[in-house]
Amino acid sequence: MDIDQMQDQNGLRVDGRRPHELRQINVRLGVFGQADGSAYIEQGNTKVLATVYGPHQPRGASARSTVMKSTKGIINCQYSMAVFCPSSGDRKKRPRGDKKTQERSIHLRHALEAILNLEKFPRSQIDVFIEVLQADGSDYCVSINAATLALIDAGIPIKDFAIGCTVSLQDSSSTFNEEETNEMGILDVNHLEETGPGFTLSVVVLPETVDELTKEPGIILVTQGSGQRLHLSRLKAMQLRALNGCKNIKSILEQIVQQHLATNALPSLYNTHTVE
Repeated sequence: MDIDQMQDQNGLRVDGRRPHELRQINVRLGVFGQADGSAYIEQGNTKVLATVYGPHQPRGASARSTVMKSTKGIINCQYSMAVFCPSSGDRKKRPRGDKKTQERSIHLRHALEAILNLEKFPRSQIDVFIEVLQADGSDYCVSINAATLALIDAGIPIKDFAIGCTVSLQDSSSTFNEEETNEMGILDVNHLEETGPGFTLSVVVLPETVDELTKEPGIILVTQGSGQRLHLSRLKAMQLRALNGCKNIKSILEQIVQQHLATNALPSLYNTHTVE
């Protein structure tokens, strides 16, 4: 599908959003009782379930060996996509083990290591499992958001939220001046936009990881291009738009967490009875 087919005459995208608008976000915490923490998130038609187990004693010889050599705990992340997940119209032969899921497991672990105080869990292991139930774009970023919520539901202290958001350019090859690159790209892309012509950038913000020179939040960048290269003159503007999207997503998730705590945790503090 070309660029003209992705937007109508009013500049709206195929799902009716403007370039800077996020998809609707729905979240449920504590959805899987057998886990220490869990979260289910729908961001548009992308649906992800995250579960957390631990902290617990390391399992497996390699994990125990790693923990014994370190003064802090370890985190094990597993990213998988359900075999019925219609990400590309074809059923997956297996949910994990391919190059894509292995790379995303590594990216997920790096992001969560940045927000966890693993020094507080010496000789311990935390397991984070991600299951993408339905993929309609921005799967990795939505998984980061779900994992963060699951850690909060598990009661594991974190430095701050790790938040992911995507931004995409449908024509990334040409150069633009500073005025033209302001607020560039479409935010929180769906599958059609993500796999279309152009370049997609996934940005994960780690608020507590601050660059000493720029004093800006640390970020993880994951790129995806459909045969196109991204000119450096456009990278900064894409990052700024994605960072703004991450800020808005964080605000939404914080409200959801506060509502969850108010409904499920805080009443127990006040429903106490005094025996006279």
